[in-house]
Amino acid sequence: METESQYPPRRQRLAIVFLAMLGTVMTMLDTTIANVALPHMRSTLGATQEQINWVLTSYIVATAVVIPATGFLEQRLGRRQLFTFAVAGFTLSSAVCGLAWSLPTMIIARLVQGLCGAVLAPMAQTIMYDVNPPEERTQAMTIWSMGVMMAPVFGPVLGGWLTDSFSWRWVFYINLPIGVVAAIGAWKLIPSPKVARQPFDAFGYVLIITALCAFQLMLDRGAEIDWFNSNEIWLDLGLGVAALWMYVVHTLTAKAPLIPLRLFKDRNFVVACIIIVANSGAMMAAGALMSPLIQGLMGYGTTAAGILMMPRGLAMACSMITAGWLSSKIDPRIIVGLGIIIGASGQFILTGMSPAMDSHLIILAGVVQGFGLGYVFLPLNMIGFASLSPDIRTYGASVFALARNYGGSIMIAVSTAFFAHNIQINHNDLVGGVTSTHFPLLSGGIIEQFGFRGSQALGFVDMMINQQGLMISYIDAFYVLAVVTIAGLPLILLATRVKVNAGEVPLPDVH
Repeated sequence: METESQYPPRRQRLAIVFLAMLGTVMTMLDTTIANVALPHMRSTLGATQEQINWVLTSYIVATAVVIPATGFLEQRLGRRQLFTFAVAGFTLSSAVCGLAWSLPTMIIARLVQGLCGAVLAPMAQTIMYDVNPPEERTQAMTIWSMGVMMAPVFGPVLGGWLTDSFSWRWVFYINLPIGVVAAIGAWKLIPSPKVARQPFDAFGYVLIITALCAFQLMLDRGAEIDWFNSNEIWLDLGLGVAALWMYVVHTLTAKAPLIPLRLFKDRNFVVACIIIVANSGAMMAAGALMSPLIQGLMGYGTTAAGILMMPRGLAMACSMITAGWLSSKIDPRIIVGLGIIIGASGQFILTGMSPAMDSHLIILAGVVQGFGLGYVFLPLNMIGFASLSPDIRTYGASVFALARNYGGSIMIAVSTAFFAHNIQINHNDLVGGVTSTHFPLLSGGIIEQFGFRGSQALGFVDMMINQQGLMISYIDAFYVLAVVTIAGLPLILLATRVKVNAGEVPLPDVH
């Protein structure tokens, strides 16, 4: 039986909630705040469009690598020690990101950021559950979740303002004071209860991480080295397939596999993981494409770009608040299906862009996307975890978070490669239609009458062709993301109905 004496004093509990929120906010900020600064990083670090996206994907992959080992690390190091070490490591790697003098330095620092940040969100949720008595847990988690949800809302705006007012390096320096306060406070205040040690499937862990990294490397490098015309891509593919096959065989035969097989016997959980891969992936890929579109093609400043990306976060926060209440009234599957349709509609809206448009279409698309995502994430958590037994819910949370993060990493890599491939195709198609027959103004005599040299006119036409080719490539990419989003809709029919009682609505997985 639980008693008040089991828990820290009330002031300490409130301080721990605040510290847990700070640690999680840092990781959430770094998934959004860097988006608007990517064009500036690309210029400073001398990277291509495909290469600079490694700043995003390296962070996401690193979080995916550590998430399955969070429970093991807590058992071996202790809760207070692991949380403090993770915050300190995240803070120091943020400083290195700000000081980065080359793209490899930035990627390595982002990898360390992801490795340290991966444990913070799941640990924060566990800490707040354990330090608060049952009657205060909902209040504590609500305070924490509202603070965390503000990170993706204000992240792009803060990133834009810091980049415009100082430089893109301050996007990472902003973590330093937050990290110092969180690390010192965590070491002083967070309790470290004894946790029973469980066996860890090290061989299975190495196999699954090898497979994930090999596939990600293949996706990120493919566009640069001509895909399957390169031996490196075949090597990555072979290594990934071999490691994944060995992992499956090992899991089927091991006494204590890394991920319990019972998880994948739960139909609702499997459906939730597949849908979250598509929806989370499309959301992250859209965010990675929007920043260079708004700044590079449409000519908005960094702060203005952040403001234009802000409505999506606000809409998502609003819809997540209402999604919990709606789920206690109607079937959560209906809400998820509605969210998928709304989210896909937001992607389809972006296919109506043109170089001459104003910001209204971007704002509208962001609001629609945000509302759709909010209606997907929270009810999908309810569906996926409703029938899992308590002893495997922690494993389920790790796999679900892995699906979200790795889905985003895959979609960013694929959409970027698709975008880069289409640029050249669209440029060639447009050039083929530009002749003096179709455009008499290009004939030499007419051009000279307007005071232009032939080379000047042709240069102007080439610039317009490049602009149109880029816009068409963006439209094609958003069309594909819309199709990927809506593809998950039929799967929701495979899930069984779950009943959610008012007051028992679980909070969304924010990692």
